[in-house]
Amino acid sequence: MDTKKNAFLPAGEPGAEPVQLLTPDGERVHHPDHPLDIGPDELRQLYRDMVVARRFDSEAVALQRQGELALWASLRGQEAAQVGSAHATRRDDFVFPTYREHAVALHRGVDPLALLRLYRGVDHGSWPTSVHGMNIYSLVIGAPTLHATGYAMGVALDGEETAVLSYFGDGASSQGDVAEAFTFASVHQAPVVFFCQNNQWAISTPVASQTRVPIHRRAAGFGFPGVYVDGNDVLAVLAVTRAALAHARSGAGPVLIEALTYRMNGHATSDDPTRYRSEEETAHWARKDPLARLAAHLTREGLADSGYFDMVDEEAEELAVGVREQVRVLPSPSTDAIFDHVYAEPHSLVDEERAEYARFRETLTGPSS
Repeated sequence: MDTKKNAFLPAGEPGAEPVQLLTPDGERVHHPDHPLDIGPDELRQLYRDMVVARRFDSEAVALQRQGELALWASLRGQEAAQVGSAHATRRDDFVFPTYREHAVALHRGVDPLALLRLYRGVDHGSWPTSVHGMNIYSLVIGAPTLHATGYAMGVALDGEETAVLSYFGDGASSQGDVAEAFTFASVHQAPVVFFCQNNQWAISTPVASQTRVPIHRRAAGFGFPGVYVDGNDVLAVLAVTRAALAHARSGAGPVLIEALTYRMNGHATSDDPTRYRSEEETAHWARKDPLARLAAHLTREGLADSGYFDMVDEEAEELAVGVREQVRVLPSPSTDAIFDHVYAEPHSLVDEERAEYARFRETLTGPSS
């Protein structure tokens, strides 16, 4: 294989720098293997989507602190990785998220309130997956990579020209599920792109304790290409993911993308990152903020002014106010709801358990009206 003509393999060389198209100062640079032709409207849309996602995320954090949500997994700092990769998908592609891909969900048209209902405990994920081309969240670390691989094998057998995008984190890369997914995807040439958001920390475990080599280089051991991209550069993520999805759709098999980014908040609202991260580290990554980077580029190129930035901020604030009001009036689910949708069809064992629970509940509260 002529690696000089393979857009993915050069990034796998030891010491290679991640693919970058936009410097932290907002200067556009070109990469020989990953060109990107993008117009002003799409640039502005990328910025708008990142701002809206961040404001929605910060509102969800506030709602959890106020007792309106049981938990929240913040995406702050990872907006470029999510928005760039989501914009690379086609509507007929299918996405398998973990539990932090809020910007991806918003891009795929998922109702923001559906994400909050899940973390409030009202339901287990209620958006129609076939409509949005996106599976519901999974809190089982690493498991969605197997689901994505199975789905990708299925669409390949059906002869569909589509691709599957599977998200996971650096911590999940240590799970056996991920290794199994890599094996099946490689052997069966499944049209799946594995997208690792390397945000440096698996709760309090640093990535250095997860692997001795860069995560993207693991792909070579399974027989498919891996690429390393600056995950805070929305343009580079878009270009790399678009090429990887095209590679998968062509029948050439899977691709692994490692997007180098940073989780600015804790692993979840139950986590205190100050116990294991230094102020110097977070300040270093704050200077690489993906939103500030694209804003600087838009300003530098004369593609946006203060009026545009204010308009985007107002739109994001309107969304935040709307979800805040809607969350507070969400009804609590019925205590019987746990027995719904266990199987696709009625099941006698579930019926017995529902009746047993009803009898137990009566001993506590009396017969229900």
